[in-house]
Amino acid sequence: MPEQRTPRVVIENVAPQVDCGRFPIKRTVGESVSVEADIFVDGHDVISSVLLFRREADTDWAFSPMNPLVNDRWRGSFEVAEAGIYRYTLRAWIDPFKSWRRDLDKKMRARQNVSVDMMIGVQMAREASKRAEGSAAARIQDLAEEMEKAAGRGSGISPALWDELDSLMDRWPDRASAATYGCELAVVVDREKARFSAWYEMFPRSRWTGREGGHGTFNDCKERLSYIAEMGFDVLYLPPIHPIGTTHRKGRNNSAIGEPGDPGSPWAIGSEEGGHKAVHPKLGTLADFRSLLKKAQEHGIEIALDLAYQCSPDHPYVKEHTEWFRHRPDGAIQYAENPPKKYEDIYPIHFETDHWQELFSELLSIVYFWIEQGVRIFRVDNPHTKPFEFWEWLIGNIKKDFPDVLFLSEAFTRPKVMYRLAKLGFTQSYTYFAWRNTGWEIAEYFRELTLTDVHEFFRPNLWPNTPDILTENLQTGGRPAFMTRAALAAMLGANWGIYGPAFELCEGRAKQWGSEEYLDSEKYEVKDWNIHDPFSLREFIGR
Repeated sequence: MPEQRTPRVVIENVAPQVDCGRFPIKRTVGESVSVEADIFVDGHDVISSVLLFRREADTDWAFSPMNPLVNDRWRGSFEVAEAGIYRYTLRAWIDPFKSWRRDLDKKMRARQNVSVDMMIGVQMAREASKRAEGSAAARIQDLAEEMEKAAGRGSGISPALWDELDSLMDRWPDRASAATYGCELAVVVDREKARFSAWYEMFPRSRWTGREGGHGTFNDCKERLSYIAEMGFDVLYLPPIHPIGTTHRKGRNNSAIGEPGDPGSPWAIGSEEGGHKAVHPKLGTLADFRSLLKKAQEHGIEIALDLAYQCSPDHPYVKEHTEWFRHRPDGAIQYAENPPKKYEDIYPIHFETDHWQELFSELLSIVYFWIEQGVRIFRVDNPHTKPFEFWEWLIGNIKKDFPDVLFLSEAFTRPKVMYRLAKLGFTQSYTYFAWRNTGWEIAEYFRELTLTDVHEFFRPNLWPNTPDILTENLQTGGRPAFMTRAALAAMLGANWGIYGPAFELCEGRAKQWGSEEYLDSEKYEVKDWNIHDPFSLREFIGR
């Protein structure tokens, strides 16, 4: 025999929730969270239910009524008014007053004597007056007296008084039989840009003059802001802006041996001039970067930085923290590989190091450093190659202090891995959009993204191209293909982006047939783009 009774009311099949409440759903400021559940009880008693919600920092719950739909399904909603984490759960109870009112109405319609039944209602009203506060308590007492008089006459009270009593009893119900859902669910609330944004990626070191020139600077980038804003973009994403290593520096077209003057890949981060908290001296200074941030704001543009946790052989970490890298049997540090490809200019960080706590703290400090400079959006390079637990910890810490910070996951990998990263906290995610070409492929993919539970936690960001992805469609389709992909990305998704000026100039030359790498890739050389080319899609994109 149980030691105590359990509530008779059942609450189950609550939606939305992600993995039985293990992860939060996602919303943006001002959105409504609609919650449904199956709520029922044995027998024929009437039940009531409320949706409880609060900001995580609050202790008191606010509540919103749940309304019955069909087949014991109930629905309620609440609005999330500010960025951060909200909690929500459900409570339901057998409502003695509503059950009594339902049965009393039936008896009165059958013209039965309801004198005793009215006295039951009087008792419930007087009990409610003890629970009520302020003037409501006195008013419920008055209505109880009216019912007592009506009981003596063998009749009910006037419709107006019934309505008032129903409202007051609804406000001060008897919840002695209440059941609460066994899990507090969470919703992460981001600012609006998490849901609606247009991204433009460019290499700040390249020139936009249409003629040979030197290395670009942050000050040069200021001159490009009007051009970017006129096309409707409100996020400017910059690949890594840090010093670039010289050891095993890659040459043009990713050649293994660079020539004198080759700038190297921005993703080979770190040199004697600094690491992840430094800027490439040819781009300018930190003050110049902050000035760019300020100027971008004047154009309605935010700057997004690339967060790439990897190092060149010349990065200060390699000398100062050799224990943060994997070592080969010959004692050499293991460089990055994707067999048969080798990337001798990059050392991946060894997250399984015994010194992981110091490593995690340092990597977290990089994000805080750039937040202090004014950055609030980060595009994260290959997060699927780092431990899941690391991202949940890092993003959780950042969002606790800066709920307005957004993270874009650049993980072109298996769907379950992409979805896991989104659950762990990434605000937006790259998608397979670039490779969905036929009508059927596009329709099926967007059904998955929008009509399944995936939409509760995964915000797609649609990119037709990136510096690493030049699809066969763009290689062979010419200008119409670029126009089509831009239109699809902008209209199918609330978040989209392009890598330019390569995209609007319809750059479709591949390194070789069957490859998605660009010929003369901007990753390995300084380009000089002619943005005034009449062939440009600039005006089309800006419509």
